[in-house]
Amino acid sequence: MTSPPVVYLENSRLSYPVPEGEIEVLRGMDLSVEGGEIVAITGPSGSGKSSLIAVIGGLERPTGGKTQVLGVDMAAASERRRTRLRRTQIGVVFQAYHLVPAMTALQNVELPLMLAGAPDARATAVEILERVGLVHRLTHRPSALSGGEQQRVAIARAFAAAPNLVLADEPTGNLDQKTGETVIDTMLDLTRKSGAAMILVTHDPGLAERCDRIVKIDEGRVVD
Repeated sequence: MTSPPVVYLENSRLSYPVPEGEIEVLRGMDLSVEGGEIVAITGPSGSGKSSLIAVIGGLERPTGGKTQVLGVDMAAASERRRTRLRRTQIGVVFQAYHLVPAMTALQNVELPLMLAGAPDARATAVEILERVGLVHRLTHRPSALSGGEQQRVAIARAFAAAPNLVLADEPTGNLDQKTGETVIDTMLDLTRKSGAAMILVTHDPGLAERCDRIVKIDEGRVVD
């Protein structure tokens, strides 16, 4: 029996009310991602790439069409249900790291595990930080880490709960080319070894080519 797609969007829409009416950001998005598949999302600035990640990750509620993620209807799901899904089954990596400044690398990875009710949160956090090459930086706060190290902490945090889906929005956007390549090597290696699906937003054609499939979007729709 064939497993259902990890992500399935059919005519998915996202709009925001404004005094003049509505701004449509996603204008009928169609996308299907299978388990274990790594999909690059490309397109010009303002095409809806980050909004697509926000809808799939449950950070924004779609306003039309069908948006199903890991069997959950994201339009019908409560904010609590979407948050729970994100904590337990979806890992997210942003361009800007989003680490807690007052916490160490270990605490930044351990905290979401604790919030998700995971057993042995500290041991799991140490293990995943070791896998991304940061076991020697466990007690360092973000201000004491380089940009590449901060992004590797963010990657460790995203993978710590063994998610079924990883969303990455321009994860190397703030990094130089060499550091970015190291970060991407780490992220792709973790993804393939875990069997998770990944949706990766990028402007880098070389990075997109390393994925299993490239989906180009423009003006809130898939165009290629």
